[in-house]
Amino acid sequence: MSEVLAESEAAMACRGLHKYLGEGETRVHVLRGVDLDLRRGEVSAVVGPSGCGKSTLLYLLGLLDRQDDGMIFVQGEDVPMDRDGAHTKLRCEHIGFVFQFHFLLPEFTALENVMLPMRKLGALAEGEMVDRASELLKEVGLGEKMGRRPSQLSGGEQQRVAIARSLANRPSVLLADEPTGNLDVKNSMMVFDLLTRLAKEYRQAVLIVTHNPDLAKRCDRILRMEDGLFVD
Repeated sequence: MSEVLAESEAAMACRGLHKYLGEGETRVHVLRGVDLDLRRGEVSAVVGPSGCGKSTLLYLLGLLDRQDDGMIFVQGEDVPMDRDGAHTKLRCEHIGFVFQFHFLLPEFTALENVMLPMRKLGALAEGEMVDRASELLKEVGLGEKMGRRPSQLSGGEQQRVAIARSLANRPSVLLADEPTGNLDVKNSMMVFDLLTRLAKEYRQAVLIVTHNPDLAKRCDRILRMEDGLFVD
């Protein structure tokens, strides 16, 4: 399996993912054996009706939840299902997240919010973290606002801080759940363009869950999901 993944240049992959929710008569088979490769420099959109399993898949790939069966690979190595510490380490090192709601900490400045993943990973000195966060905020056009708190920024600016934060540890995979769903059309396009441009520059594999067909069409590929499986 690792040789197959190495040949496909997959930064992340999964094979035969199954996930159930609920118990007894209310138990639902949400994912029904999903296979997926996410390659560096490629932006993929997952589309489909509500309840088809899109967000469940995203949370499994983000190691925020555990599958009931199947395997997940990061950089060609399989992820152990039963080791929380390993999941935390892999998330910090290899996975960036952008959600519909930015989840910035209100008491911290934009600079401090972007530094949070770096503090958790603990690989850089204080000055190096400040320099990296500053550069990322400049990349997203907020170099002059890095000292502001979220309440002092517009919705689009807050989401740009969230993008900078997602890139803080140079992840190989970027997962985005409706990243523009809380923005108007103008800011949606700006945030999407920024997200995909930076991901291409940093050679990341990007998976975006979206209900917006216009954004999906601008991705490298569209993955349609129905009833817990990808369909043609």
